[in-house]
Amino acid sequence: MALVKGPRGAGLVDIVSGSFGAGHDAAAREIAGRFEERGYLTRTWDVVDLFPLGVGRLLRAAYLQQLRHAPGTWGSLLRGLQHSDRSARLASRALAVTAPGLLRIAADGPDLIVSTHPFASQTLGRLRGAGRIDVPVVTYLTDMSVHPLWVHRSVDLHLALHPIPAEQARSLGGRSAVVDPLAGCRPLHLVEPVAALRRRLGLPVSEPLALVTGGAYGIGALDRAAADVSGTGLAHPVVLCARNTALRDHLRGRPGVTALGWRDDLPDVLAAVDVVVQNAGGFTSQQALAAGVPQVSYRCIPGHGETNAAALEQAGLVAWARTADELPRVLGEALARPPARDPVRGPGGHDLVDVLFPQRVPVVA
Repeated sequence: MALVKGPRGAGLVDIVSGSFGAGHDAAAREIAGRFEERGYLTRTWDVVDLFPLGVGRLLRAAYLQQLRHAPGTWGSLLRGLQHSDRSARLASRALAVTAPGLLRIAADGPDLIVSTHPFASQTLGRLRGAGRIDVPVVTYLTDMSVHPLWVHRSVDLHLALHPIPAEQARSLGGRSAVVDPLAGCRPLHLVEPVAALRRRLGLPVSEPLALVTGGAYGIGALDRAAADVSGTGLAHPVVLCARNTALRDHLRGRPGVTALGWRDDLPDVLAAVDVVVQNAGGFTSQQALAAGVPQVSYRCIPGHGETNAAALEQAGLVAWARTADELPRVLGEALARPPARDPVRGPGGHDLVDVLFPQRVPVVA
């Protein structure tokens, strides 16, 4: 499904992310890297900075506080936008305040604009449909489930990591295609033995380890999830607190739990653990899938956490323990499952760059 048959100019790709969660930025970095490996020039933008008067930073702060302190209201908000066309239209119009910034990006004449955040996708779609942007616009869907805000009929293509989100995007009126997952992690057959890797990372060496994660901001009831994992007697919980320093301070010194802060070596951490217990189905979940580490969805955050868990379960990729009573069985089955490399990759492979520019000759530096 080619969008561009040949270069329009110098081979420039603009990527618009959103720093509301690290997964959108991580996807943007991976996309930029894929294009740059082929000789393209890339620029990456944050939709937060395209809102006027600092509104984007206020929205980001409010989003994080909402997820930390009132996650149920976030789920209610997403459901309201999903089931009310009027509310969805109002939200799309409100996001149009980012249009001037997006038009400035398009004015430089890129070959392609890629969005990894729904706020940017909505406004780019409106501008594309109105004829104000004349270059192809693509959305990369970072999740396994697709909220209507992700999809705009005038976006040229919605790229999905699995047929389930691709079909969800089509059902909402968008064109879609499945591409290989972006998340790349080191293989489990390490040069470094697992015991040595665990010692280097400061992790327990001799017992099964469960990485308990809630994304880059340590969102959700991770302390309770860790206690539940420990209570099964099946694994030692390693809580990835990430940027949630309060959670790390709360867990520090607690018997039977290891608390980690922000890590730049997450592929090493994933290679050192036996299972991942996650609550959002975001980019960390994609990295675990790519590394072949078994996963369990548990104590999922309302909204996208629950819909992602349902889609991952439907795809047969990650089992969902909906209650504490189900956790021992689901966790035990995950621990007994042999690791699988790239379980989400389809036969034959569909590289993102090849899908979008199949006839493009890479620029030689």
